[in-house]
Amino acid sequence: MAYESIDFKTDGAIARITLNRPDRLNSFTAAMHAELRDALSNLGAARVVVLTGAGRGFCAGQDLNDRAVAPGETVDLGETVERDWNPLIRTLTSLPQPVIAAVNGVAAGAGANIALACDLVIAANSAKFIQSFSAIGLIPDSGGTWVLPRLVGQARALGLALTGEPLPAETAADWGLIWKAVEDDALDAEVDAIANKLAALPPLGLAQIKSMIRESWSHTLDEELHRQRDAMRQLGFTEDYREGVAAFLEKRAPAFKGR
Repeated sequence: MAYESIDFKTDGAIARITLNRPDRLNSFTAAMHAELRDALSNLGAARVVVLTGAGRGFCAGQDLNDRAVAPGETVDLGETVERDWNPLIRTLTSLPQPVIAAVNGVAAGAGANIALACDLVIAANSAKFIQSFSAIGLIPDSGGTWVLPRLVGQARALGLALTGEPLPAETAADWGLIWKAVEDDALDAEVDAIANKLAALPPLGLAQIKSMIRESWSHTLDEELHRQRDAMRQLGFTEDYREGVAAFLEKRAPAFKGR
């Protein structure tokens, strides 16, 4: 597929996807959804995915011009959610690769919740997260009503969702909504450092960490202990585990192969 709304490139073990409609704050159209679906299904040998936005914003969510409604007309928003937004959130959260959101500017509406669906969110200090749905009579979709109370608690989740008040990146980090906030001019270097670190780690172990933590919400402690036992058994038989132990004992850099 030829991409017009995103930029997609692989740099060794790192896949980099840039939402590329800067004139519209990288808001989504149906075409952008299709391109992003295609990119995420063609990651090849990438071990880490970095998602960011072009220009001064990360993503402003849905481009309302793409589904403009004339006075007196109606539109089935549930169809849009089911066709585009829900599959995107499911994909980001279920990919075996860690996904890093590099939030370079405003992340609003579904754009904020796309970022929060990623495994690590690193934001520039100037960035803001805005649950802008209430202003047009909607609810935080794209996982918003699920993830917000789990990350920041009910009181803060309701405050963000009801008022639509912009949340500065530094406050988002203090609240535990995101992994960290950094100086604007340090964002790229920080994201690159984390992406390269993850790309050098055992990919099977990272995939298990991601899936187990994300799925732990629906399990009791006893169930989780059983899952941990099974995962440790499985990972203990991998070549990467043996390589990691050998490299530690031999005081050398490991070379993990994902086997």
